[in-house]
Amino acid sequence: MRRVAAPLAAVLIGLAVAGCGEDGAEPGAPEGATLVLDFQPNAVHAGIYEAQANGFFEDEGVDLTIRQPSSTADAGKLLETGRADFAVMDINDFGIARERGLNLVAIAAIVQRPLASVIARDRDEIQTPADLSGKTVGVTGVPSDDAVLDTVLRASGVDAGDVRRVTIGFNAVAQLAAGKIDAATAFWNAEGVQLKELGIPTREFRVDEFGAPRYPELVLVARDERLAEEMGSALASGYDLLADRPEAALDDLIAAAPGLERPSQLSQLRALTSGEAFARGSRTATPELSEESVQRWRSWAEGAGLLDGSS
Repeated sequence: MRRVAAPLAAVLIGLAVAGCGEDGAEPGAPEGATLVLDFQPNAVHAGIYEAQANGFFEDEGVDLTIRQPSSTADAGKLLETGRADFAVMDINDFGIARERGLNLVAIAAIVQRPLASVIARDRDEIQTPADLSGKTVGVTGVPSDDAVLDTVLRASGVDAGDVRRVTIGFNAVAQLAAGKIDAATAFWNAEGVQLKELGIPTREFRVDEFGAPRYPELVLVARDERLAEEMGSALASGYDLLADRPEAALDDLIAAAPGLERPSQLSQLRALTSGEAFARGSRTATPELSEESVQRWRSWAEGAGLLDGSS
């Protein structure tokens, strides 16, 4: 099995890993496993739910339960304590967890490019990141937010200290809509879409277009390598269907999470597909986790101060 070179030995490249071990289950019966999401179900998870709706996990011998987290900090804790077998994690959170000593492995990509961006509320007043100088910018308080903001500013020659940085939690949409801040770090596929639906004339500075490389923002993480090949194969089938029939896949997502509003989720899905979040050109399709993209992320994360290179 190929792995990234020593500093990132925890990340698995490709999906050809050892099969599952024996756990006392009846021979031939699907093995139970739990996957916890990074956030409430939304369009970015459509490939996972498409695989579930079509029985692809069961076909691979996995009886999968998908859970919504109570907070964004749940994933690492649930994996560490054995209360979850898999989790969708931001790749930066995964790297930080590894450096804190958690024995986790990344086995697949949920998206193939960063979703992080800096979103300004007035596209006429703020046309480039340089126009953020002297402005108030909201961040959630998550370490990767500061790295994203600093990267976007640096790409346009703006010093990090030239903006007024305020911690707003996960309230970017409300804060921007109310005009309380000039810009905020947020996901272009989620908050960016919501702001457009509210009629706010935003401008997006996507981090991989302003100083950062393309890397898989969200990865599927496991606490060991068991079932990795099965999960990867099922996900690949789910994302193949998503590419062929995106609106049908969206219907399967909404059927599993009926509280979602279809028009909003459709807008998010269209943003993801038009932004090639599920594929990098024609060479790398979700859920393939490529060595090249992981190495680019690692270099950027260390340079941004997110990682110290200890894992």
